[in-house]
Amino acid sequence: MGAKKVETGKSRLKSNFRKGDKVMVIAGADKGKTGNVVEVLLDKQRIVVEDIKMVKKHRKPTQNTPGGITDMPAPIHMSNVMLIDPKSGEPTRIGRREENGKTVRYSKKSGEIFK
Repeated sequence: MGAKKVETGKSRLKSNFRKGDKVMVIAGADKGKTGNVVEVLLDKQRIVVEDIKMVKKHRKPTQNTPGGITDMPAPIHMSNVMLIDPKSGEPTRIGRREENGKTVRYSKKSGEIFK
């Protein structure tokens, strides 16, 4: 019994979310809150949304910055958020289609294309 070969190179994981997208939390302690995506962690399938899941971070003082306790957003799983429809402002699922030779994301509710 041999070991399975592991593919090297580019990741095959895809994400419906991009930096700057407006999303709504659909599960967890922050359910119902909305915010913009700050960072997408594709390998862990998590995203960081501004002002969502705020945690305390203890920082040591340096020559340039004083130490102390700061608030920062922690990553949440992609399955716990949905994109906001640009037309209606409600959470929606995402579809993909080709237009003018490029793949674009669109809202399943309204058919509106995400920029």
